[in-house]
Amino acid sequence: MKKIFLSAFIILAVTQISKAQKGFKPLFDGKTTTGWHTYNKTTVGSGWQVQDGALHLDLAKKGTDGGGDLVTDKEYGDFHLKYEWKVAPKANSGLIFYVHEEPKYHATYSTGLEMQVIDNDGHPDGKITKHRAGDLYDLVKSSSEPVKAVGEWNKAEIISKKGKLTLILNGVEVVKTTLWDDNWKKIVAGSKFATWENWGTFKTGKIALQDHGDEVWYKNISIKEL
Repeated sequence: MKKIFLSAFIILAVTQISKAQKGFKPLFDGKTTTGWHTYNKTTVGSGWQVQDGALHLDLAKKGTDGGGDLVTDKEYGDFHLKYEWKVAPKANSGLIFYVHEEPKYHATYSTGLEMQVIDNDGHPDGKITKHRAGDLYDLVKSSSEPVKAVGEWNKAEIISKKGKLTLILNGVEVVKTTLWDDNWKKIVAGSKFATWENWGTFKTGKIALQDHGDEVWYKNISIKEL
């Protein structure tokens, strides 16, 4: 009986995992940078290395072409994004979305929103409100801080559907807000982006991994279009 019960439990667990992943497609295959390129370029900067199934911004490998922010080849509107990240001590990075790629905008953050990736205690930005891990950068502070210790993997999710935005860090909902309404305009007006042309207005865009000049890793990146 115990074997039968254990088998049934395993089948149920596998089925639940399968349902949870249904509709998700990998943005990173764990082996190559296929599907990505450096912002406003056609290639990938040498600083981005695929190592042990992760995209690693390896500072020792940054050649003359540097690293630069990586962006997806494809744009997304409503989506559910899952990914894992970890940082080296004193490092800063970010997952930026709704990025409008055009030469007139010099960087991914010129148009896109960011879920902060950072060593809260080791990087100076961590001392700034709304600049800590899991925050909607410079806009909405996390309701809690379930971030792992530096060097450990964090699981993050971004869900954006019909203007409703939810950020999840290590299974905890840390930010919930509405995009593009009057309240959103007030939030932006009170941020560093207040005078930036068209910032935070694009309803489709690319997803970016930020090169902030510090060592960072990303893996298990997948997306479901909603």
